[in-house]
Amino acid sequence: MPGIRGLFIPGPTNVPQAVRLALDIAMEDQRAPDLPAFTLPLFEDLRKIFKTRDGQVFLFPSSGSGGWEAAMTNTLSPGDKVLIARFGQFSLLWADMCARHGLDVDVVDVPWGEGVPVEIFAEKLKADKTHAYKAVLVTHNETATGVVSDVAAVRHALNDAGHPALLFVDAVSSLASIDFRMDEWGVDVCVSGSQKGFMMPVGLAIVGVSQKALAARKAAGLRRSYFDFEDMIKTNKDGFFPYTPPTHMLRALRASIDLLLAEGLENVFARHYRLAEGVRRAVAAWGLSLCAKAPKWHSDTVSAIVIPEGFDSAALVKHAYNRYNLSLGVGLNKVAGRVFRIGHLGDLNEIMCMMALAGSEMAMRDLGIPVEAGSGVAAAEEYYRETGAAAALRKAA
Repeated sequence: MPGIRGLFIPGPTNVPQAVRLALDIAMEDQRAPDLPAFTLPLFEDLRKIFKTRDGQVFLFPSSGSGGWEAAMTNTLSPGDKVLIARFGQFSLLWADMCARHGLDVDVVDVPWGEGVPVEIFAEKLKADKTHAYKAVLVTHNETATGVVSDVAAVRHALNDAGHPALLFVDAVSSLASIDFRMDEWGVDVCVSGSQKGFMMPVGLAIVGVSQKALAARKAAGLRRSYFDFEDMIKTNKDGFFPYTPPTHMLRALRASIDLLLAEGLENVFARHYRLAEGVRRAVAAWGLSLCAKAPKWHSDTVSAIVIPEGFDSAALVKHAYNRYNLSLGVGLNKVAGRVFRIGHLGDLNEIMCMMALAGSEMAMRDLGIPVEAGSGVAAAEEYYRETGAAAALRKAA
């Protein structure tokens, strides 16, 4: 089919031209004497994205799952107790990885469509007088259900209980898209990846680590090699890596950070909210609902949309792909067949969102899902027009 494919899965996301061009370079010497002039400022600017002054950022050639493994193996020991809520496919997988590493995993199961149950966490932390919990794990943005959780509230619960546990955050589908404040929220390890808000191909786990977590590595007993912070610390301080780095990805990361900082992080967050809200207006106009059960859970990077009973969301996604050249996200695990997902993060604007909504609308109507032609598109269009005009007036003033 002529034209471009509409890519609206919640990652990998669209790669902007500046990042694509940065990837297209000749191979370079990873031990060149002038490489630190490039890598050291890169590490410093990554701290701005995490909003940390004292934390250290590591870049592992890996997906975000490798970042999860790095977080655990560098700070914990076999048998350590950790607290995690399970409310979607990715929080489920993180809990499973903890168990595979021999940790004592206290899992709080939550309905899929809700987020981290802060009140339950607070009760458990206050009751833990011996401080058995060594880490609390929070999935900031659950990609499977389009649910965002309150990291700051979890930190407040830890502080209120006087609990010393480390705070780990999975920010794979939130960092560089949704407001994240590593220092202010007291996050000890934040795990992200290159393929979502950073607008790059898959291939880098981007991990922010506090000084408290760095100190914890000295007593950590879990085995590690490839993901060892110690090896990174020894070489990163001079601008190098303990093994051959993907230099083309580092160049792309430089281009990505430049785009984010040029737009301004607060503007990036506002743009994501505005584009996501347009999608939510469309969903309401279709007469459908989100998997996220309340506005406080609404994600600004992905919307999981519940379709009526009697219809199969997997068939809808397949039809959209084959008929309209449109890639949407399928439902995963417990919500398989029940939801389809529109990813609205990264290099994105109003017209691109309208493409996703129009294609989704046509695909639903083709399969007999009772939505009115143009209803969702019109609702989003009006919202984008009104809010865009207001933003233009503020800028002019």
